[in-house]
Amino acid sequence: MILQKRLMVCASAIGLMAGMTPASAAPWVRGFVVGQYEYAFRYGGRADFTRGAEIEPGVDCPHGASIHFANDGQTKIAVARQKYRSPQEIDWISKPPGLDVVRAPVLTRFHIWNRAVAYRGYKRGIETYVNPWAADDPGQPQVTSRIGDGFNLDGKVKPADFISPDGEKGIDNNLYRAWGCDAPWRGNGNATLDLRANDKMQEGLYTMVVRVSGNKDPMNDDDATLEIGYSPDKIVKDARGGIAVDYSYRILTTGQYTKLKAKIKNGVVETEQVEHMHTPRIAWFYDQTGDTNFAKGKVRLNMSADGLSATGLLGGYRNWRELYTENTFAQDGGQQGIREHEDHVALYYALRRNADGMYNDKTGKYDGISSVYRIKLASAYVVDPENPKMEIPKLVLDEERMQAFLAIKANTIRGIETRVPQPVPPGTTEAAVGAFEHDIADLPSKDFFIKTLDRPHYANEDKDGIPPWMRRRRGTPAPATPPAAQPAKPQQQVQNEKPTEVAAADTK
Repeated sequence: MILQKRLMVCASAIGLMAGMTPASAAPWVRGFVVGQYEYAFRYGGRADFTRGAEIEPGVDCPHGASIHFANDGQTKIAVARQKYRSPQEIDWISKPPGLDVVRAPVLTRFHIWNRAVAYRGYKRGIETYVNPWAADDPGQPQVTSRIGDGFNLDGKVKPADFISPDGEKGIDNNLYRAWGCDAPWRGNGNATLDLRANDKMQEGLYTMVVRVSGNKDPMNDDDATLEIGYSPDKIVKDARGGIAVDYSYRILTTGQYTKLKAKIKNGVVETEQVEHMHTPRIAWFYDQTGDTNFAKGKVRLNMSADGLSATGLLGGYRNWRELYTENTFAQDGGQQGIREHEDHVALYYALRRNADGMYNDKTGKYDGISSVYRIKLASAYVVDPENPKMEIPKLVLDEERMQAFLAIKANTIRGIETRVPQPVPPGTTEAAVGAFEHDIADLPSKDFFIKTLDRPHYANEDKDGIPPWMRRRRGTPAPATPPAAQPAKPQQQVQNEKPTEVAAADTK
């Protein structure tokens, strides 16, 4: 039936052309569902590279991808930067003694590294990922290539701007320059966080749709409209695991939605540039989901002639502090950093160094960084919901985690702006709280690490240092008699300061 409809449309168009009938206003609509959504980073290594060596050099990154925490040597470099650590502490962190006798040596070392790298401030007790400005810049390899995807967002051609693959100058995509060599975001279709984020989107975490409409030819229309936004309907897959075509998706207009004027030439849709463009953002956990809120945002879409698919870019300036928190606190900074060979402190400094938009008159600095996302789309029927005021649904079981994310995001941004160290709010797993105590239980040197390594402390921890939200998530009952509060160690005092209002109380 779908094929028949498409053939009928084509036959009608041919009949009009044959009769030389003047073109008249004929409303049309094309809808799409986004099947791939990722940062518009260009891989510059070999086309046949399949991640066998992990550090593939290329024209984008001459020294390959980042290798933070890739081995004990790299971890030793990271913890040796803190002058207050003793030689024994540095050596034992990098190579924990007794790993050969524990049941899970890799996991045990992982949690020790996680807790250690979470405290690399200028003095003990300052949590690193909430206060990245308080740690030394570890250095982040940056993209050196001149070729980049994106838009000329500021209308200028500057010496450091990228040149697009088709020769357009003045391309602004400084997020690519800052993070394009970061290991989990770099690859030839196999970057780990791209794969993870797309997998979660396709499995139902969220859905993004696009609707293009006009009154002339879908391939050539100088007065078209493009809508982009969130759909509450999960992506439908075909029998081979691909994105199925021509299924219906509702588009909500109450949030993460933007309607833009557009012009289409030979199937290429170019939208206007708007002051604020709202779309769903890249996420692989519920707490990361939300609004991109691009400043000076726009969209470019290349539609196939048959309307079955499209590719495109969307971008603008994003608040670089928000980008930092979205990437860092998906789980916790140390966990993702060690697993993915990235250091969020280095990413923080790279963002700050490359900020190029949203100028702040009060500070004299840029709050935004030019950011471009790449999308691949399949045809769909994009329709309005029965209730035009329908809100974006919430995942009730994950709301506690969402509130914890919002609290740690607020504290992090506050610390960056004030340069006053902020505590880790309740509800997170920063510094491997809970997992550390459990998974090093059979390590002969555990007492040294428990005594030496900093960690955040919270009200109503049990005798093993497990906070109440960890017990709830594990289904562990609360202790019958809460242990008496212990005085904080000097190096942990900053973590026991009263959290700011947004983080003041434990989530329910």
